[in-house]
Amino acid sequence: MASVVAGEEVRNKQVILKDYVSGFPKESDMQVINGTMKLKLQEGSHGIVVKNLYLSCDPYMRSRMTRVEGPNVFTSYTPGFPLTGFGVAKVLDSGHPNFKKGDLIWGTTSWEEYSLITELEGLFKIEHTDVPLSYYTGILGMPGLTAYAGFYEVCSPKKGEYVFISAASGAVGQLVGQFAKLMGCYVVGSAGSKEKVDLLRNKFGFDEAFNYKEEIDLDGALKRYFPEGIDIYFENVGGKMLDAVLLNMKDHGRISVCGQVHNTIFLFSLKVFRI
Repeated sequence: MASVVAGEEVRNKQVILKDYVSGFPKESDMQVINGTMKLKLQEGSHGIVVKNLYLSCDPYMRSRMTRVEGPNVFTSYTPGFPLTGFGVAKVLDSGHPNFKKGDLIWGTTSWEEYSLITELEGLFKIEHTDVPLSYYTGILGMPGLTAYAGFYEVCSPKKGEYVFISAASGAVGQLVGQFAKLMGCYVVGSAGSKEKVDLLRNKFGFDEAFNYKEEIDLDGALKRYFPEGIDIYFENVGGKMLDAVLLNMKDHGRISVCGQVHNTIFLFSLKVFRI
C-alpha cells in the first residue's frame, strides 16, 4: 500500500450503483468513478478513516440492489452512492477508543479505496495476522461464521451422520461440506453445473455431488444418494429442493435454514419428527 499523509486529500476510486436492478445484475448497472476524500477526521468525530484492502462480493448484495419498501432484513442501496459490503481495511485515522491508527479491521465498509466509517458496531479488530488477510472475507469472515454456526451450533453433528448441502459450491456451502468431512460425516452436495460438481468432488472432498439441473426427480435423486435418509440438511436454496429433502429426512433430523431469499446469514433450526 502506497504511503499517504494524514490530512491530505486523495483520489478515491468508487464503485457506485447507477440505479435499482431488475433481473440479473449487469456491469452497466454499476459505474466506477473517481472522487476525492480527506484522510483526516473532522474534530470531534468518533468514526474512523480506512484504506480498504479486500472486498467481499456476497449473494445478499443482490437483494439490496432492489428498491424495497417497508421493514426488511436488508436495507436497499442508494443509487449514486458506493455499494457496501464486508471487507478488510487498515485504519488511517481514528476518533474511537476501540481502534487506533494502523489497526487492521474487518466488517462492513464501502466499495471504494478509502472510506469514512461512522457506524462501528459491526467492525472487528483483526488480532491474528499469521494468515492471509483475504481469509477474513471468507473462512474467517461472514461465510465462515455462517457455516460454522449453522453446522456446529444449529445442527449438532455427530460422526457418521449423513449430510446434504444445497448450493454446495458457494462460499458457505463449500465450508459446511469440509467441516462435515472433518467430523467424519458422509457428505453430498448439489450444484448447478458440471464444473461445480467436479469442484465439490475433486477439491473440497465431498463423498458425492450432483447437478440438480440434470435431475428430473429430486426426490428420486436424494433417495439414490441417501437410501437410509438424511440426518442433516444445510439449506441454501428453498423451493423444490427443500420440498424433496423433507421427504427424505430421518427422524430427529436437523435442517439449518440459511440461504433462502432474505434469510442469508440468519439461521434457524428445523427438527424433523415423524408421527
